[in-house]
Amino acid sequence: MSRTPRHRAAVVGTGHRAQTFTRALAERPDHVVAALCDPSPVRMAFHNRLLAEAGAPTATRWEPDRFADMLAEEEIDEVVVTTVDAEHDRYIVPALEAGCRVVTEKPMTVDADRCARILDTVRQTGNSLTVAFNYRFNPVHEKVRALLAQGAVGEILSVHFEWLLDVRHGADYFRRWHREKDRSGGLMVHKSSHHFDLVNWWLGDEPRDVFGYGRLAFYGPEAGERHGLRRHYDRAHGAGPAADDPFALDLAANDTLRALYLDAEGDDGYVRDRNVFGGPVTIEDDMAVLVRYAKGATMTYHLTAYSPWEGYRVMFNGSAGRLELEVEESRWQRPTTRIGSDSGALHGDTAAEHAGGARLTLRPLWRAPVDVPLVTAHEAHGGGDPRMLDALFGPVGPDRSARTVAHPTATERDGALALAVGLAANRCFETGRPVDVRDLVPELWRGDQVQAR
Repeated sequence: MSRTPRHRAAVVGTGHRAQTFTRALAERPDHVVAALCDPSPVRMAFHNRLLAEAGAPTATRWEPDRFADMLAEEEIDEVVVTTVDAEHDRYIVPALEAGCRVVTEKPMTVDADRCARILDTVRQTGNSLTVAFNYRFNPVHEKVRALLAQGAVGEILSVHFEWLLDVRHGADYFRRWHREKDRSGGLMVHKSSHHFDLVNWWLGDEPRDVFGYGRLAFYGPEAGERHGLRRHYDRAHGAGPAADDPFALDLAANDTLRALYLDAEGDDGYVRDRNVFGGPVTIEDDMAVLVRYAKGATMTYHLTAYSPWEGYRVMFNGSAGRLELEVEESRWQRPTTRIGSDSGALHGDTAAEHAGGARLTLRPLWRAPVDVPLVTAHEAHGGGDPRMLDALFGPVGPDRSARTVAHPTATERDGALALAVGLAANRCFETGRPVDVRDLVPELWRGDQVQAR
């Protein structure tokens, strides 16, 4: 049967994460990837191969400077933005102005000015923006939300969230562009916005005041020298000192990483395998944050990006008891040298080596604790990715009814509220003083601002 696509989509930014969206759109008969936009012809050619493997037509290739022309000439009505975080607004704004439906990878953007520009465009055009917070669609996280909404712990008074990135996945943010805060916003914006959105969603509340401390304690040249971990090379490819470095990434050893990055270096000069103990690094790897919410609850949050194991612990303290969640995404990491073959561990896209499990415990007052049964998945991001894609683009496949999700996707307001916590934390790291998020992103509380739908 011939395909008769109704939505003509463009994928902007064709790096590793974009594969998720390219494949998802190719699988759905009501969508077609009509165009790809990226500074690298090599990376776009890789994504066209993905489309061909899925039996979908290949897409036309466009340079970023011709994005507006692409929207018009290709009759695009759906745009997926997966570029460097600092460039999200460059594509979100004109796509909204052109009347397209826009889906952007998290974070929505990286600073308050860009955030205000996006919010103003949504308000002026009346068009919608969806932020791809896949953690909302993890079945374990949905169970937590349901219990809290049912009053399992009564009024929620405080939350503690500890997140650990291990020395495989955590180190990867210090090999690539994410280590430059002006491009990624740092881990408080690029990664922790996942969790800030989750807590906002779990609590049904908005953040108000933020305070925190952060520093580069493990990665970077100074810490690397201090801990005796530094090897002296700029990037791993072709470097002798990297041969036995457990923190080195061997791009040539992985077909996907080689095709997307090593082979594409001549296009834009992007180096994907920098030394995590080389310079410069302008982001933090150890961060402690305190957040107060509008209804009075507080959250303590700690991120460690150099842990032996990967996962997170979340505790909700309420007037009727306590709810405890522990998720082991990777129980430990072996000191494998020249990492290259296990890209899932690098990106969180598949189950990590030595994956653990999830445990949810309800501890009511005056009664014995209860272990809550969980449905867990070792698919991408704990099953969050496939269920989010179903919510974004419609379900596909024989089990589509089982993956139907009742709750909505995240809006631009949700994206801005999660971003505001990370931006406020970054400001605290610089000044040592608490920040009211309403001072950072006042557009969120303007009377005519688009509200959460």
